[in-house]
Amino acid sequence: MVQGTLYIVSAPSGAGKSSLIQALLKTQPLYDTQVSVSHTTRDSRPGENHGEHYFFVSKDEFRRMIEQDEFLEHAEVFGNYYGTSRAAIELVLSTGVDVFLDIDWQGAQQIRAKMPQSRSIFILPPSKEELGRRLRGRGQDADDVIAKRMAQAVAEMTHYAEYDYLIVNDDFDLALSDLKTIIRAERLRLGRQILRHDALISKLLAD
Repeated sequence: MVQGTLYIVSAPSGAGKSSLIQALLKTQPLYDTQVSVSHTTRDSRPGENHGEHYFFVSKDEFRRMIEQDEFLEHAEVFGNYYGTSRAAIELVLSTGVDVFLDIDWQGAQQIRAKMPQSRSIFILPPSKEELGRRLRGRGQDADDVIAKRMAQAVAEMTHYAEYDYLIVNDDFDLALSDLKTIIRAERLRLGRQILRHDALISKLLAD
């Protein structure tokens, strides 16, 4: 069985990371590509299903998983825990499915240390002006909040060089094409192709 690849995708808020991942998943069958499902201690919201949107667990269970080193990464956000289970990721990868993980640079650092065979992609906006326009276009935040988000975005973007691939999301369709190209190239790596076409190669090289 060809092992799937774990893709770590990071970007500042407003760069279009989540939209690109969702658009990608619509073009890929589930037996090829899935998005990672995280564990969380927060309560489920209407329409959210256990195992589909999150794995909902108690804080005691989450702390036990931390103590047992069961997470590739984890963080506490506004009083609730969020984490990526190593076992859950490895189970999907073992079936040959590629997994996409939408996460910040800090989580990416934790995961790369534990799964160095993963691939990482950073998404940049085409300019600060465009990033600000996108954040304001959401119509959800006051000017002071947007200013803080912009400052945070600049800090996040300084970590771009830690990643394997860099995509500038200026034209959405082109950025999506770039994302597909990365996946295609990774699937054509020699090691994966040898496993996938072992029988063919043996026949071609037979006397």
